[in-house]
Parts: sequence; C-alpha cells; structure tokens
Amino acid sequence: MREYKVAIVGATGLVGQEFIKTLEQRNFPVASLKLLASERSVGKRLSVGGRELEVSEATAESFSGIDIALFSAGAEISRHLSPLAAKAGAVVVDNSSAFRMEPNVPLVVPEVNPEDIERHRGIIANPNCSTIQMVVVLHPLHKANPIKRIVVDTYQAVSGTGSAAVDELTTQTRQVLNGQSTIPHVYPHQIAFNVLPEIDVFWDNGYTREEWKRVEETRKIMHAPDVAVSATCVRVPVFTGHSEAVHVEFTRPMSPDEAERILAEAPGIKILDDPPISLYPQPWAAAGTDEVFVGRIRRDASHANGLVMWIVADNLRKGAALNAVQIAEEMINRDWVRPKEARK
Repeated sequence: MREYKVAIVGATGLVGQEFIKTLEQRNFPVASLKLLASERSVGKRLSVGGRELEVSEATAESFSGIDIALFSAGAEISRHLSPLAAKAGAVVVDNSSAFRMEPNVPLVVPEVNPEDIERHRGIIANPNCSTIQMVVVLHPLHKANPIKRIVVDTYQAVSGTGSAAVDELTTQTRQVLNGQSTIPHVYPHQIAFNVLPEIDVFWDNGYTREEWKRVEETRKIMHAPDVAVSATCVRVPVFTGHSEAVHVEFTRPMSPDEAERILAEAPGIKILDDPPISLYPQPWAAAGTDEVFVGRIRRDASHANGLVMWIVADNLRKGAALNAVQIAEEMINRDWVRPKEARK
C-alpha cells in the first residue's frame, strides 16, 4: 500500500489538532508527518500515534518532499504558502477562505462533488464549515427534486473562531456565574449567555461576509448557479457543533417521508427525527462525531413545495478536518495523487 508524506500547517490550532486525530482514527496511509505552525509555536511537542513530534516553523522550504499538505492557518498564510507548497509538488487542501471562490480552485465536499478534485492545479479548497453540513444534506434531495431557493439560519459554536474564543466563553461564563462583569476581546459583545447575529464583517448589502459565503459556496459546490440563497449567521454560546434551521423550496412538492427515504441512503448523514420523544440533532451530542445529523423534517407551512429541517454537525470535524482528510482519501482512492517516489 502506498504511503504519503503529509504536512499539517497550523498544527497547534483547534483544526490542526483535529487533523492529527482524524488521520490517526482513519488509518490514513502516512509515511511521515511534518507539523508546522507560526514562529511562536516552534519547539512545541504534540502527541501523534503514541509518540511526540516537534513543531517546526512553516516556511517556503517546509514542503520539499511533501505529497499532501493540510492547511488551517488562516487566509493570509494560505495565500502566501499554499502556492509555494504546490510549486514544490505537494497537493494542498486548504481550510481557509483564501481560494474558495477562485474559478480554477475546486471547492469540494466529497459526498457532493468529488469529481471536481481531478481538475485541481495543486490547491483544493475546503468549504466553510456551516456550508459543508448543509450541502451534504441538501445535495441528495436536490438530485431527486431540484432546489429553487434556500433560506438558512445558522447557530455557530465559538470553536469556529478559534481557541481564543473558546477560552473567552469559558472565562465569561465563570465571571457571569460569579456575579462579575465581563470584558469582550474576541467578539464585539459578551458571548456567554448571549447570541450575536454577527459573524465576520458587515457588507454594504446588510449581509455579513460569513452569510455571503453561504450563497457563493453553495452554488459552486452543488453546480447550481441559479439557486437562490439567503442566510443569517449567529454566534451562540456553544463550544462545539454548528446548528442550522434550513427552509428549502423545491421544484415540486416533496413529502417529509420521501426526503427521509432519500437521506437514509445518502453517505455521511444520520437521521434523528422523532419529535414526540424529543429526538432531534443537538450540538452537544454531535461533538466528536463524523456524521451530519438531520431532524425535524417537516412541510413548510408557508410554501407548497417547501420543507424545513434542522441540521447539526461538529464544525471542527466534518466542518473542517474530516472533510479535508476525506478529500485526500478521495484523491488516493481515485489514483489522483501519488507519492513522489512513485512518480519517478
């Protein structure tokens, strides 16, 4: 079995650590693993497969001999280092927003558009975490009954912002429970016991950049440029797991039973849908799992061709690390990437 030399850029971050866990748990064929991060993390040691590996600084020279580079270090670093890694011969799977809407860069969710991987030019983009879980559920329904319009409201965990946000929620929760005042640093307002309808910057059209990603990324991934999409993205005091209320208008009427039959046969999805016994997806239960969970599937009372559903997934796993590793696995399974030694 072929094995691959892998590099993780941003290895000390939340997603970087999930990369390590996911590679181990899925028995990814790793010949060697290089852990890379910023200068301030150099010398840190992380546990990998029962042994400790030292973190090195990510530089232009870091990718010599690397077959696959998994990036989660922010858009600025990705814009600088990803092209250099690709030039060195690595295939980059980038988790940032740097390349998602570049016409020549595939934006991939393996359950939806794996064939797009083949046209990469050294860089493949991992979509936004909240987009991934939605299209995993909507794509099989779209194939059976084309979607005309999507309205989605997201309830996104603080881990999507990074470890500093997780620490801020922890600290603020203690402060509030102890009757102390809080001072926000990561977010514009207190996040503990609060919800903030603001993720990323606001644009002139009243949407945030996070909300507009949902429009553009959904259309690109699903190859559906004419689908109308509107989103409101909200940050909630949850550590891990994004939740979404999704309202879908189809070309023709679709019953909840028909939708459930289709989704039950689709990859990567688990249905939890028995409201009378309070069975539905929850972020607390989804944390640490690989599936996208869907429930509360019901007719939209406002539209004859509509369905409403509730979708939840671990944003660090399927929303980031797992999806990227699945892209790499898809390349290997389809023989679209080979170790450098095998190319000679």
